[in-house]
Amino acid sequence: MKRLTLLILLLSLAGPTFSADYKVSFNQIVEHPALDALRQGIKDELNAQGLSVSYQDHIAQGNIATANLIAKQILGEAPDVAVGIATPTAQACAQVIRSIPVVFAAVTDPVGAGLVTSLAKPGGMITGTSDMSPIDRQLELILEFMPQLKTLGVIYNSGEANSVTLVKVLQLQARKRGIRIEEATVSNSAGVSQAAKSLVGRVEAIYIPTDNTVVSAFEAITQVGYQARLPVFAADTDSVQRGAIAALAVDYYRMGRQTGEMVARILKGANPGEMPVETLREFKIHLNPGSATKMGLKVPAALLKKADKIIE
Repeated sequence: MKRLTLLILLLSLAGPTFSADYKVSFNQIVEHPALDALRQGIKDELNAQGLSVSYQDHIAQGNIATANLIAKQILGEAPDVAVGIATPTAQACAQVIRSIPVVFAAVTDPVGAGLVTSLAKPGGMITGTSDMSPIDRQLELILEFMPQLKTLGVIYNSGEANSVTLVKVLQLQARKRGIRIEEATVSNSAGVSQAAKSLVGRVEAIYIPTDNTVVSAFEAITQVGYQARLPVFAADTDSVQRGAIAALAVDYYRMGRQTGEMVARILKGANPGEMPVETLREFKIHLNPGSATKMGLKVPAALLKKADKIIE
């Protein structure tokens, strides 16, 4: 009886239980710094706007079947908005969740992925942000380091629709510059190290697109780069901190804040199907001179002057 009385007293002192005005559920394909920063950016933007929101974070750990199960779980959670971070999880949400607004983020080709009918008028209950890489400018960045580059390796998961699109664009842009692309594909993160090793002796440098499977194991690639003195370049700035020589890319935290603005408008009553898909037009240059040295290159002085961030 004394214990029961004490429990009742403690509950009364604790005050009323917090109840948020809105619920947002996330379905993220895998944990890695870029996508984690994007998710945090969404939350920070919603909080900055003074919205009272409770969150459910779900990570599919790179597994498409898990992403589909999470989408069904989110449907049961009945959030005000479901957010799919990266193409596979956005597709899973779009296929399962029809009566709740869906916002996607970090999707390279929303039309090609079957998420929207057009970028200007998505239709249905879905919209979001695209992180389409500026591959032409990324190749120019690599050429500033290696003007005579003739062979470039790329590692990607051929099961990721976004990566297939990016590699097609890469092939086209590389051909214009007289560069041959050598592909190494993986089906999961466990195969990333071997894929990198398979490119040693065949290419002069490696480029890693915004492939969720590969980026989740990025350190395995940089280790091969250090051992073989094979330069590694990235399509996301967070991978520079993890050992890539350089990247010209979207700031994923800023994309998260922009996506958060879209989520906020939907929470306030906007129709997602009438909201155009948004992109970031400004890109950041991050450099890692230490990695460049380990991989046999030197960062050009001109790049050091215009870099947005230099990893010491």
